[in-house]
Amino acid sequence: MGRVMGAVVLALLVAAAGGQGVVRVETPPQTMKLPEIGHPAVQAAQKDKKQEDSIMTPAQAKELFDSVDQIMAFAAGDTGLAPVVKVKRKLLTRDEVNAYLVKSFDEDESAKRLQQSEIVLKKFGLLNQDFNLRPFLLSLLTEQIAGFYDDKTKTVNLLNWVKPEEQKPVLAHELTHAIQDQKVGLEKWGSNGFKGVSKTASEDAQRVPVDELETARQAVTEGQAMVVFVDYSLPKGQTLADVPEIGKTMKDSVADTSGADSSPVMARAPLLLQRSLVFPYADGLAFEQELLIKGGKGMAFAGALQNPPSSSFEIMNPKAYLAHAPVPLLRLPNVHPLLDVDYDPYDLGVMGELDVEIMASLFGGEDLGAAIAPQWDGGVYYAAQRKVASAAEKQTTASLGVFYLSRWKTEEAAATFEKLYVAQLGRKYDGLKRRAKDETEGEQVYTTGEGDVLVTLSGKDVWVSEGFPLTLGRKLRDATTAVQGTGPMQIAAEPARRELTLGALGALARFGMVRPATLERYTFPGAIR
Repeated sequence: MGRVMGAVVLALLVAAAGGQGVVRVETPPQTMKLPEIGHPAVQAAQKDKKQEDSIMTPAQAKELFDSVDQIMAFAAGDTGLAPVVKVKRKLLTRDEVNAYLVKSFDEDESAKRLQQSEIVLKKFGLLNQDFNLRPFLLSLLTEQIAGFYDDKTKTVNLLNWVKPEEQKPVLAHELTHAIQDQKVGLEKWGSNGFKGVSKTASEDAQRVPVDELETARQAVTEGQAMVVFVDYSLPKGQTLADVPEIGKTMKDSVADTSGADSSPVMARAPLLLQRSLVFPYADGLAFEQELLIKGGKGMAFAGALQNPPSSSFEIMNPKAYLAHAPVPLLRLPNVHPLLDVDYDPYDLGVMGELDVEIMASLFGGEDLGAAIAPQWDGGVYYAAQRKVASAAEKQTTASLGVFYLSRWKTEEAAATFEKLYVAQLGRKYDGLKRRAKDETEGEQVYTTGEGDVLVTLSGKDVWVSEGFPLTLGRKLRDATTAVQGTGPMQIAAEPARRELTLGALGALARFGMVRPATLERYTFPGAIR
């Protein structure tokens, strides 16, 4: 689900003396509607912030500008990725930053997919129906920012209201992105190259194997930058490689939501957004630390950029990446003869290990999520929209039909996931009613206010069809299961995909941010690093 989350923001806190945590909600709020930028409540909050601002003096501005080259040299030495050219630098006011963020957010390709992605996430029950993603993201963007690297203009942007000593650790992180950009060209390196909706079987087949590109590569770049951030924050002469226990402490810390006061907006975010936003930083840091321990600086930095991981599975299981273990990949059949008369293609992708961890945690609690995620052995989904739906209906989940095939390492894990998924249908749909008389072996059939639901448990596979008529759901199931292999499928050529929960995050990955207080780290994952 990676592309779907490509436009969201992460709040992450790193304290140099042990790493106090960030925010993540144990259970998502039932409702959260945030006002748009320009709403009186937001304007009032921004006015209060401006009143608190202490504008940097000319001497402080010179100090900060002069520190860029020194910190760039530190990052280059720490990573072994020597910089090629000096980085441009610019000092911005709060108003300039806010205007820039809103403009960039609305123009970014990943952000443009937000509304479409949002409906798919709601269809799967990962967001509440009345949750509004765009104002949430903009509220978070304007709430927490303290400098960012723009990989389009090749400029590190500094803030005139944050003290130089508080921006310097931020620079260590952001200038790591500048060095990465000079080595691989982040904008192209982090994109799978596809735009718009896939409309043919040939393009469907091309997209699925590269579906987690943004997810995996974002975790590499942010994980590397987090290593440099930690090393810069440690006492002189110490690095993460010298005190590896700090890495685990920090990974645990950034997954902790107890610091709600540091980010009121992030503290109210649904579990889906919090886990997805933390992932590139917390899990990326753990991934990079494992490479650092096993193969040193060369493997962790240049090696990971040259041979990036292919999926959240490898980020979450770095030993599998190091062993070149096959990444589970399920296939899509040619669904167009079955769907194109009545439906328009809407979305497709991979349901990765991170996706099922989030889904299981949301539906059954974090202990279950942590237990079942390692049993994941592949997942793929497809969404289509009814052609006869009105313009208003097309803004709702009722216009969509989706199917999802998941594969598990054991039959017990498959049965657990099936029970978990079925148990949350009543939360998603009004008028849920089981139709046992229409079921065949292994099936559960339901009537809902948005059409039929078909759930099938067959050995290690769980099939879900929602919104499609029962007969069509069965045809799609049979066609999908028929094209699957029986063994692990190694991804060939460009081994990177994007999964549903992270794809929409790409837009904000470019907005690198840090809240300076107590070295609290807030960064936006792909458009402006």
